[in-house]
Amino acid sequence: MLTLTLTFNPYRKEKHMFDHLLSDAARQIRDEAREFVKSVPRQMILDMDSEKIKFPKEFLREAGQRNLMGCRYPKKWGGRDMDWVTTATVMEEIGTLGYIFACTFGVGAELVCDAIILHGTDFQKEKYVRPLLKGEIFAAECLTEPRGGSDFFGTTTTAEDKGDHFLINGQKRFIVGAEGADFFLVYAKTDPDAKPHKALTCLIVDRGPGVDTKYLYGLMGCRGGGAGRLVFKDVKVPKENVVGTINGAYPVFKTMMIPERLGTAAMTIGSARPALDVATTYTTRRKAFGTTINNFQGVSFQIAEAAMLLDACRSMIYTTACAVDRNADEKKIRRMVSESKKFVTEACQKAANNAMQVMGGIGYTNVYPIERIVRDLRLASIWTGSNEVMSMIIANEWYREHLKNQQSASQRDYEADALEADAPDEKIFE
Repeated sequence: MLTLTLTFNPYRKEKHMFDHLLSDAARQIRDEAREFVKSVPRQMILDMDSEKIKFPKEFLREAGQRNLMGCRYPKKWGGRDMDWVTTATVMEEIGTLGYIFACTFGVGAELVCDAIILHGTDFQKEKYVRPLLKGEIFAAECLTEPRGGSDFFGTTTTAEDKGDHFLINGQKRFIVGAEGADFFLVYAKTDPDAKPHKALTCLIVDRGPGVDTKYLYGLMGCRGGGAGRLVFKDVKVPKENVVGTINGAYPVFKTMMIPERLGTAAMTIGSARPALDVATTYTTRRKAFGTTINNFQGVSFQIAEAAMLLDACRSMIYTTACAVDRNADEKKIRRMVSESKKFVTEACQKAANNAMQVMGGIGYTNVYPIERIVRDLRLASIWTGSNEVMSMIIANEWYREHLKNQQSASQRDYEADALEADAPDEKIFE
C-alpha cells in the first residue's frame, strides 16, 4: 500500500492557491498592485459610481507613477519586461476596486499600447506609449459605431487620403474614455473599393479640432469611465500616425483581440472577488434559527459554488496566458481566448449573483457593495465582443481543429470502440 505523507511548511506563505504559478517578480508586482488598491480612497469609488468623477485621471496617474501599467512591454518604452501570466495577475488585482477601474486601466495600458508596441513605429512609441504608461496622458480605443458593434468590418468612419495626411469623418460609440482621453486609436475605411479585410487603416488621432465628445451614456454600471459617443469631422491626421500599414488594420485588430478579451476576462475575476469575500464574511456573522447561516447547506453550497467558479476561472486564465506567452498555435489561442472570455465573464456573474442571493434583501441595497458589483459585471459578457460572438469563434475553431485531428494518423478512431460499430444500416446521416 502506498502511504502519502503531507508535510505542512509553516514558512511557506502563499496568498492564494495559484501563487505557485507566479515567478518571484510576478508576485512582487502583484503585491505592488495590492498596495496600490489599498491606497485608493473609498470616496473615489463612490464618486465614480455617482459620476461625480467622469474619468479617473488621478487613479491612472498614480498607477503610472507606480509603474503598474503595461508591465509586459519592454522596459525601453516604460514596461517591465514581464509576461501575460503576470499581466493577468495585475489585472485581477486592479479589478477588485471595481470593473470600471480595470476597464480604464486596461483600455489604455493594454489595448492601445499593445497595438502601438506590436505594429507602431519607434516615433509613435516614444510619443504615445512612454507617457501613457507613466500616467501622463490617456488613451481610448475606437471600434464600435452607431450602426455596428460586432460587425467590425462594416465600419463607416472614413479616412480620405490627402497626400501628407488623412481627413477623418464619422462616429464611434460606447467609447470608454471618450471623455478624458488625450488620443484615440481609430479604425477607419481608407479604401471603399477593397475587400473588407483590406479596406481599413488603424490611426492614432489626437484630441483636437474636429474631435468632439457629443454624448455621455447613462450606464447601468461601470460609471465614471467617460463612456460616450465621439464625432470626427474633417479631422486631419498625419501619415506618421498610421499604425501598421495603410489598408492594413486587420493584422492590428487580430493581435488586439488577445489583450482585449483575455485582459477583460482576467479583470472580471477581480471584480467578482469582493462579492464573494463580503458574502462569506456576512454568512459567518448573520444568524437565523439559532445559528450562523453558513451552517445551512442552502447558503454554504452557494458560497462553495462561487469559490469553485472563481478558481476555475483562474485556471482557465492562467492556462490561456501561458499559451500566449509560449506562442502556441494562433488558431488554438484564438479559441482559448474566446473560451476564457465567455466562461470567465459568465462564471463571475454567477458568483456575484450567488453572493447577493445568500445575503438576501440587504445584498440588494447599497449598504453593501454587492449591488454595484452585480451592476458592473453585467457589462462583462457584452463588451469586447459579445459572448455570442465568442461562441461563434469557439465553434468555428473547434470544428476546424476536430477535422484536423480526424485526419491525423496518430488519432485513435473512437467511433469504432462500440460493440455494433460495424452496423452500417444503423448509421444513417441523410
